[in-house]
Amino acid sequence: MATALVIGASRGIGQALARQYVDAGWRVIATARKDEDCAALVAMGAEVHALDVTNVEAVAGLGWKLDGEHLDVAILNAGVYGPRHDGFPVQADFDNVMHTNVLAAMRLLPILAPMVATTRGKLAVISSKMGSLSERHSATGSLYRASKAALNSVLIDTAITFGNQGVTCVAFHPGWVKTDMGGAEADITPEQSAAGIRATLASLPALDKATYVTYDGQPIGW
Repeated sequence: MATALVIGASRGIGQALARQYVDAGWRVIATARKDEDCAALVAMGAEVHALDVTNVEAVAGLGWKLDGEHLDVAILNAGVYGPRHDGFPVQADFDNVMHTNVLAAMRLLPILAPMVATTRGKLAVISSKMGSLSERHSATGSLYRASKAALNSVLIDTAITFGNQGVTCVAFHPGWVKTDMGGAEADITPEQSAAGIRATLASLPALDKATYVTYDGQPIGW
């Protein structure tokens, strides 16, 4: 049975990914911060670990709990947008966004990549086209943009380290999704985004360099 790990599966895209992989007959390992969200994932049929990705001890503990796992797919979905204004950033906002979106990846990806290497599988992060440097045409959401550009950099470094071991590293723009972050006016549902991500991962050939694509497989310039 194939195994998928979804980090940040309490709601939105992460929850939809976990549910769809369970429905497809995969063994699913999922994480969430809150007890009630963990319980909902257990009821869905996932194996669940409580995890705050900003807590270094919790991240290290997850590595210990997952030691020896063979992951066909691992998806780092946890992330925050941060302040909606583009004024002077305060320290608390900067720390929250960068610790959640970047520092967590720097800690988690080196832990997860060897487990993905055992299956020559796919290691994905939920990024955003807002993190693209070459395709940027707006400065709106500058802190979020900076965090996703940094996340992309972390993924590229992960591919340099683990790509020759069989790990295919993917940064996804999930689309404009109807979540708490995307809002009710967004284009697609979490279920549509998750279905596209799953299909793209399934069809993507093995690559030793990181790739940056939309949820439905369209390439994005770094």
